Amino acid sequence: MTTQSQSRYQQSYQQSIATPESFWQQQAAQLNWYKAPHTILQQQDSHHYQWFSDGVLNTAYLALDSHIEQGRGEQTALIYDSPVTNTQQRFSYRQLRDEVAQCAGVLKALGVSKGDRVVIYMPMIPQAAIAMLAVARLGAVHSVVFGGFSAHELALRIDDAKPKVVVSASCGIEISKIIAYKPLLDDAINKAQHKPEHCVIYQRPQLLADMQNGRDLDWQKAMLKAEPAGCVPVKATDPLYVLYTSGTTGKPKGVVRDNGGHAVALHYSMQAVYNAKPGDVFWAASDVGWVVGHSYIVYAPLIAGCTSILYEGKPVFTPDAGAFWRVCAQYKVNILFAAPTAFRAIRKEDPEAALQQYDLSALRTIFMAGERLDPATYQWVVDKLHKPVIDHWWQTETGWPIAANPAGLELMPAKPGSSTLPVPGFNVHILDEAGQPVKANEQGYIALKLPLPPGCLTTIWGNDERFVDGYLASFPGYYASGDGGYIDDDGYLFVMGRTDDVINVAGHRLSTGEMEQIVASHPAIAECCVIGIPEPIKGQQPLALVLIKNGIDVDETILEAELVAMVREEIGALACFKKAVIVKRLPKTRSGKILRKLLRQIADGSQYSVPSTIDDPASLPEIAELMQARGLVNGG
Repeated sequence: MTTQSQSRYQQSYQQSIATPESFWQQQAAQLNWYKAPHTILQQQDSHHYQWFSDGVLNTAYLALDSHIEQGRGEQTALIYDSPVTNTQQRFSYRQLRDEVAQCAGVLKALGVSKGDRVVIYMPMIPQAAIAMLAVARLGAVHSVVFGGFSAHELALRIDDAKPKVVVSASCGIEISKIIAYKPLLDDAINKAQHKPEHCVIYQRPQLLADMQNGRDLDWQKAMLKAEPAGCVPVKATDPLYVLYTSGTTGKPKGVVRDNGGHAVALHYSMQAVYNAKPGDVFWAASDVGWVVGHSYIVYAPLIAGCTSILYEGKPVFTPDAGAFWRVCAQYKVNILFAAPTAFRAIRKEDPEAALQQYDLSALRTIFMAGERLDPATYQWVVDKLHKPVIDHWWQTETGWPIAANPAGLELMPAKPGSSTLPVPGFNVHILDEAGQPVKANEQGYIALKLPLPPGCLTTIWGNDERFVDGYLASFPGYYASGDGGYIDDDGYLFVMGRTDDVINVAGHRLSTGEMEQIVASHPAIAECCVIGIPEPIKGQQPLALVLIKNGIDVDETILEAELVAMVREEIGALACFKKAVIVKRLPKTRSGKILRKLLRQIADGSQYSVPSTIDDPASLPEIAELMQARGLVNGG
């Protein structure tokens, strides 16, 4: 590491920690506010802080209108590439602004105004991004629900957000399979106590939806009649969106993102972390239903004046393992961001021949996040692409990277397995059980000293008590990330995994507690435990260990199929729940707590020690032998 590179990062980082107000005032000054903020940071109480509280802006204006006013209206803002429908489409900043204003007009005519919620349940089509920006244009609050979620999960979110309108599409497409969205939406509204006043449905030609008179509107027809709507000024502290993330109780948590801090943080991250310049082609190969899609498909690239790619396809099978390289070459992608799962899938399908066909000279950097980047995948991508590969770590709750190799400040030497250094603004500490800092190289709980920087969650929608209890109560003065890890002698952060019962399946955070509730509802099951076990492509997959009620005979294969169907019905196919094993007993403490950590260690093939608090010591080796026989132990 050169002295110059060290000083550039260190200077930014130290300023952000020592004098956060002046640091973030400088970043805020780069945006086009209606009313620039003078109050940069305000502490409300021991848990709550506000950024830019007297500032006034509109996020959709920053993403679109502001660039047009600066003479860049003809630059491409969004590229839609859909191998599943063989469709490609480009929108200039002006064209996208006009579509967004028209869509905002549709919603405005339905009574949507500042502060109202709109649920968006869409596949990866441009109309999803247009709907998000249209809601933001009106100063309303969007809540995007991933299109792979079941009617039950959608109903939970409708009841929590209480939207005035739901925006959806007639169908989604998974490789070659058409998923009818409208029946799922209708079922969700039937299950929900809250009934939205209207649904706006984008009719896709692959499958037209049946419409309900009086409630449902055809997107295409409504757009023809609408009057374009202007941008509504909002306070920096007004909510932009609610995004639900899996909680350990099974009830989803609505992470609230404000307008001002979000815009400032994302704009800064595009410069400091991603080294993105206006006009760069930025591709986050994710989904608008996840935080990556919110931050780095829709908002950050547009606020930064980049060209963003919205891709409706997979890393493999649409049509082959060269899909990513084709997109990168065709659109001269400069920055690619995807989950490690995608590259593991490509590697498995052996894309080496495909890789040689494409000109990737425009590609500068590859970023990975969403799950742990294992050193083998990291090394494979480095060896094949000969480009910098940056592992960075963040969460739905933070909305932008906590730790990264800051390409826009200076690239540091990489350490496989580490997400490198804390990003300016994030004061990262490793704490022990008592909340005391630990020494370098000692594992503990990863915590962020308050105040959190701009752009992080401000509360949980409708449940501030859950926000405080879930994130701030464990270690007073800190945000508890829920992840464990350590910081080495060079200040590099190593994230080792969750400390709660949330698992990461192909970058999707899912609650094992919720799966346990579903599995336990089967009439034959007395008790169960769901853990995440290693899976070579997706990183983790759920495994249910189940006890059968006395006097009931079951066929394990039939039971497993029934449980798979139940989880798919309640959560959706994205849970990848495929395995259930009948056990005689579950390892518990004398107080009755199931020893999930030990079960995870068994599945991981790690050494484990039997604690003195265990009620039935023989249960652990018994389960270990059973899992080994079923091929469910990592490396076994």
